[in-house]
Amino acid sequence: MSNLKLKWFSSTEQAPWTEREVPEPQAAGAENTAAANLTFTGDTYQTLEGFGGCFNELGFAALGHLPDDERAKVMYSLFHPEGEQRFSICRLPIGASDYALDWYSLNETDGDYAMEHFSIERDRKLLIPYIKEALALNPELRLFASPWSPPTWMKFPKAYNYGTLRWEPEILAAYALYFVKFVEAYRAEGITIHQVHVQNEVVADQKFPSCVWTGEQLKIFIRDYLGPAFEEHGLETEIWLGTINAPEPWDEWLKKKSSDHDAFAGVVLGDPGAYKYVKGVGYQWAGKHAIQRTVQSYPELRYMQTENECGDGENTWFYAKYIFGLYQHYFMNGVNAYIYWNMALEPKGRSTWGWEQNSMLTIDPSAKQVIHNPEYYVMKHFSRFASPGSVRAGIRGPWSGHAVAFRTPEGERVLVISNPYKEVRMLHLGSGSDQYSLPLEAESFHTFVLGE
Repeated sequence: MSNLKLKWFSSTEQAPWTEREVPEPQAAGAENTAAANLTFTGDTYQTLEGFGGCFNELGFAALGHLPDDERAKVMYSLFHPEGEQRFSICRLPIGASDYALDWYSLNETDGDYAMEHFSIERDRKLLIPYIKEALALNPELRLFASPWSPPTWMKFPKAYNYGTLRWEPEILAAYALYFVKFVEAYRAEGITIHQVHVQNEVVADQKFPSCVWTGEQLKIFIRDYLGPAFEEHGLETEIWLGTINAPEPWDEWLKKKSSDHDAFAGVVLGDPGAYKYVKGVGYQWAGKHAIQRTVQSYPELRYMQTENECGDGENTWFYAKYIFGLYQHYFMNGVNAYIYWNMALEPKGRSTWGWEQNSMLTIDPSAKQVIHNPEYYVMKHFSRFASPGSVRAGIRGPWSGHAVAFRTPEGERVLVISNPYKEVRMLHLGSGSDQYSLPLEAESFHTFVLGE
């Protein structure tokens, strides 16, 4: 019998994250053994940079309902390298996200082109303590940031929600300086911002903080203002083309100029002056329709799924199955990292603008208890064993459309797979000379760790 060791963890709605007994393998080709319907090919693809979530004010406020020891357990489970999730890359907003307690920017002094009144004082109340707690558990945690809205005086109309950036040279130069001041201010707090993404959801003209950009505008801003400003101030922070939430398929059909597959990545990266500053592309929501083409066109860049689709606050197993499909889609199309949205929220996950959203954890303020939602376990099935530095491994067979595999730096193989069907189905997993026959329960998630 082989020296191969196989660990098996499964999740169903009734029994999340259960370590299962592994049946003895059979030699491939043995009598009465079915042909393997999933095997490792030996091919390798992109390198994994990790998993994470977004630091938001409402999330930290929710965690504040817990006793100190319980909150410490939650933070350990999310961020410590030996915790359950082992997050290694996370997001934060520049100014207010739509999950801030209320809307703000880091400089609301009208006409302050020199950014003399720039301040992160607001962030010192909730965001910075949240981030510092995480960094204390994992000093290697990497951070990327994006604004939901520029300062209101830079916009038309003059409001956090809806609108566009005023397209005037002095505004563009001031806004580039705003990014510089943000990176420098956080560095002074002992927090390194590793990446900035120019705008959260470039086609979101929304009632929450937002700002619409075209690909042409992003190209000019990165090429002529943001990139040179970072160079002038000696910043090593990476500039990413993100977060792109287009195209919506129906927008292409309606011939909207800003929402076809080439309207952002093609326009920006096709310009050599802008391209030289861009280190990666962040896609979310409708960006899932564009990532395949972008990765095919620019395989030398890095890619990220920057915001997990957030549901309706019900946190159902049904929606968790959909979310598993997003992980599979993005990884099979080349992303190096997958970022959840709100890590923790109060029940229903209601924002200040009225939308109810899912979260990995629900914090019950009255009971002061933590509820681990289905998407917590979806994330755990990926992040628990697929560590940064792993590479995506090739797999083939009928089950490969429901699975993602990684080879870790230590040489283990991690297979994450879903059975989306309403009945038990057998997985015949081939590995070298061995074959395992494994019953996957209906509507379930699984992680297999194979090592010598």
